[in-house]
Amino acid sequence: MANESDKLVRDQPIGMPTEQGPLAIYKGAQPEAPKWFEDAVARQYETAFTECEGARIHYQSWGDKTKPGLLLVHGNGAHAHWWDFVAPYLTDDYHVVAMTFSGMGDSDWREQYVMDTFAKEQLAVCEAAGLFHHAEKPIIIAHSFGGFVTVVTGAEHGDRFGGIVLVDSPVNPPDHPRRGPPPVRGGKVYPSLEAALARFRLAPPQLCENHYIMDYIARWSLAKRTGADGQEGWGWKFDPSIWQRFSVSRPPQELLKETRCRVALFKGEKSILWEDDVGDYMRGLLNRQVPFIEIPEARHHIMLDQPLAFVAALRTLLQEWRYSTSDRVIAG
Repeated sequence: MANESDKLVRDQPIGMPTEQGPLAIYKGAQPEAPKWFEDAVARQYETAFTECEGARIHYQSWGDKTKPGLLLVHGNGAHAHWWDFVAPYLTDDYHVVAMTFSGMGDSDWREQYVMDTFAKEQLAVCEAAGLFHHAEKPIIIAHSFGGFVTVVTGAEHGDRFGGIVLVDSPVNPPDHPRRGPPPVRGGKVYPSLEAALARFRLAPPQLCENHYIMDYIARWSLAKRTGADGQEGWGWKFDPSIWQRFSVSRPPQELLKETRCRVALFKGEKSILWEDDVGDYMRGLLNRQVPFIEIPEARHHIMLDQPLAFVAALRTLLQEWRYSTSDRVIAG
């Protein structure tokens, strides 16, 4: 059962946050971080861009490019740097690539955003990074909104992938649809980096005790901007009106059922997004047994809440997949 502080965060309407976020107490200073985290984010990676449907798409890569590929995909309003402290733990066996969708992070904005275009961006990054050149098909690991994009990719291009891992991306039954697009947010220019960091918070709202991780991704989420008054300051990198110019072509239930590669489901034990029996519903759509992995004490943002537990579970899954055949799990 969620504790009282969790309930207060859960019941706060999305798009109507409190005045100050959890980083406000640090007044612009970086919270102390454990050595494992400092070592991980210090690992060298390459940054690159590729073009897709007229937009430059940002991605970064770690490890040996001759190894099989992993594509790491972020959630709503996020960016590739959400994986900086996870990717280094996966390079022993994989060439790891993290991408940024258009309208977010360091990728270009668009006039219109279409779910199918986001899926094309995944393919474009895989092509540019060389992930399709290996004898082993690449695997996609996708969090939250990125998981819904990946369901499109799995249904329409699954034969090009060795599997997809959906990280806290619940596909609800049609009679229990997910919440609609969030209201317009972002776009404000803050007078200082300290003021901007103080307003950073997660969506959907949740507690996160690892402030050093929140601070890290918040800094990568900001860029220098000029306000309407002409004053220089700091603003969020994502397009603030992305969800008012967004469209989908097919329901996720239909797409998940048509996925043409292996699937694994990750859930945060305390995630507020999952309704009862949604996991069983998703496995029923797939008409086969799929790994369903629940990370203890994690909320929706699993890699922020329980990063090392998430890495351990992910590495175990990937090892099992690598040394087993996929034929028996995609039949039918």
